[in-house]
Amino acid sequence: MFASLKALPADPILGLLAKYREDTNPKKIDLGVGVYKNEAGETTVLNCVKTAEQYRTDNETSKVYIGPTGSSLFNNEMAKLIFGETHKVLTENRARTISAPGGTGSLRVAAEFIKSCKAGATIWVSNPTWANHTGLFQAAGLIVKTYPYYDYENKNLDFDGMLAALKQVSPDDAVLLHACCHNPSGMDLNNEQWQQVADVAKSVGFLPVLDMAYQGFGQGLDEDAYGLRLIAESVKEMIVCSSCSKNFGLYRERIGGCTIIGESSLQVDIANSVLLSIVRVIYSMPPAHGAALVETILSSDELRNEWYRELAEMRNRINGNRQLIVDKLIENGVTRDFSFITRQAGMFSFLGLTPAQVQQLQDEYSIYMVGSSRMSIAGIANRNVDYLAQSIAKVL
Repeated sequence: MFASLKALPADPILGLLAKYREDTNPKKIDLGVGVYKNEAGETTVLNCVKTAEQYRTDNETSKVYIGPTGSSLFNNEMAKLIFGETHKVLTENRARTISAPGGTGSLRVAAEFIKSCKAGATIWVSNPTWANHTGLFQAAGLIVKTYPYYDYENKNLDFDGMLAALKQVSPDDAVLLHACCHNPSGMDLNNEQWQQVADVAKSVGFLPVLDMAYQGFGQGLDEDAYGLRLIAESVKEMIVCSSCSKNFGLYRERIGGCTIIGESSLQVDIANSVLLSIVRVIYSMPPAHGAALVETILSSDELRNEWYRELAEMRNRINGNRQLIVDKLIENGVTRDFSFITRQAGMFSFLGLTPAQVQQLQDEYSIYMVGSSRMSIAGIANRNVDYLAQSIAKVL
């Protein structure tokens, strides 16, 4: 049976990482992989996570399954983190959260759930969007279409195009929205624009699916959830796919959540039963370790406050790097306007270089980024920013 198979190309980002690791240039820079790095270029374990892990080691008494929903404490704490403790979807008991193996696992469960609601359903994603969105939705049998989002020429949000497209979406369709820190453009909606999207979602009646992989990495935990919470106040049904990979630094633990909102407590209970049947046939039970760490942190005043401080440190470093690279490009005589980088949020930015220029940066200067010129801001550091700016100036 295997003889009929043909080799498939490697994921572009993973392939880029392999090339970076093989590069012997001491000045090499990795701007491809979307993980947070500190000034030394390391992705370390948060102090609050280390404390929570020690607590788990000392107090865990069993490795038995935790059930398809995962830990109820984790689910409740995540719901409060996402919506805020007093949001009406929580006070009206219209939300149900389950643990999932990372943000990707959450999205796949959501895709299968949408298919259960309507076979062959269409989901609309932004152009551009995270590279894995299309593949995982199509793998679940959904039809994927795109709506305008990023204006490549003007390095800005194409909000008029986005809003016009959303007004034409069918009420039976789903629409994927990045809650904050848009991947890959870094261009987010402002509060007024979120209000207009919420109004359209309510009037058209499509199903909003909010992907929140970077809560706390943009402006702050509550600020980054503004649009998501606004839409949840406006619509009867909604799905939220969240991840703890970035803001807790739990990349390899693969823990996230999938939250569904229904019109009533009874309706969402029925929907949740369908969600759990999907979980049962995909991975049966979610991983427990990462969820235990998150719930330990969020349910402890001391650890939660320490997490706030560590998260703020990561966020401030990323935002500082945005201004740093813009200033360094100007210092090196670059006349092209790169100020748009400072108006973006989160891990990524499009530099606006051509694929040939991106390849030249890789071949001649050992600077690695995705062919679209999507750059991971966290890969910038004081030790490499001068070399990076000089190299970009030469390529330009």
